[in-house]
Amino acid sequence: MPSPDIAAVLTRIAEALERLAPKAAAASDPASADAFVWHADPDWLEPIANVNRVDIDLLHGIERQRDLLLDNTGRFARGLPANNALLWGARGTGKSSLVKAVHARVNAGRPGALGLVEIHREDICSLPRCLRLLKDSGRRFILFCDDLSFDQQDDAYKSLKAVLEGGIEGRPGNVVFYATSNRRHLMARDMIDNERSTAINPGEAVEEKVSLSDRFGLWLGFHHVAQDTYFAIVEGYVAHYRLPIATDDLRREANEWAVTRGSRSGRVAWQFIQDLAGRLGQTL
Repeated sequence: MPSPDIAAVLTRIAEALERLAPKAAAASDPASADAFVWHADPDWLEPIANVNRVDIDLLHGIERQRDLLLDNTGRFARGLPANNALLWGARGTGKSSLVKAVHARVNAGRPGALGLVEIHREDICSLPRCLRLLKDSGRRFILFCDDLSFDQQDDAYKSLKAVLEGGIEGRPGNVVFYATSNRRHLMARDMIDNERSTAINPGEAVEEKVSLSDRFGLWLGFHHVAQDTYFAIVEGYVAHYRLPIATDDLRREANEWAVTRGSRSGRVAWQFIQDLAGRLGQTL
């Protein structure tokens, strides 16, 4: 039998572990919040009170993509058919920002109608378990994976294909899957895939790799913005946060910032605004 001192230490350790452990009953309740992060092993949904996102009206240069995704999401929230969506293209062009902004806009019109669940790339293999939990909730959800891509030797894409459209059970009717990626076909393609002559049907190797993106009915391409659009993004932020700077000075400094970064994009514009606000002594 442990001594009183040892027993007290063991009790304190047990209580500390209990405080650190996620409370499965509350954290796995899909109705407890509007946004969650999915964690695997153990499986649970972490509610997110404050989502890191940008107002949809501040996203310039992607108006067509915005309208298409907003329409698809709005129909889904109303219980109508909708497609899985793949947002692909250049880095920093607002892909993930648009998904989160569209979720906020739809819920603003229909409070609580739509949940947003982020699943990390490394947890894709647990996707069927996540879908079962969401399916049983009865609520409608956007299941969101940011920066989704697969390497040559990664077989996780096969399970994702089956879950999205190809399996017997398929995707639950109350869940739609949105993913962002720098790659249009989600998998790296080497020239050897197109030139190999040892296979009986060399094209089949390529078809296997590009077929995953075919599971997304809505493809939205994002590209680096022109200078005028870049200035419009910067000026939109300045007006929104009421930063005191003349237009000529703003454009000159914003252009210098873009040159030093070697690109113009929404992310570069936001990083410039953070620097500008800091130099002006203002918070965002």
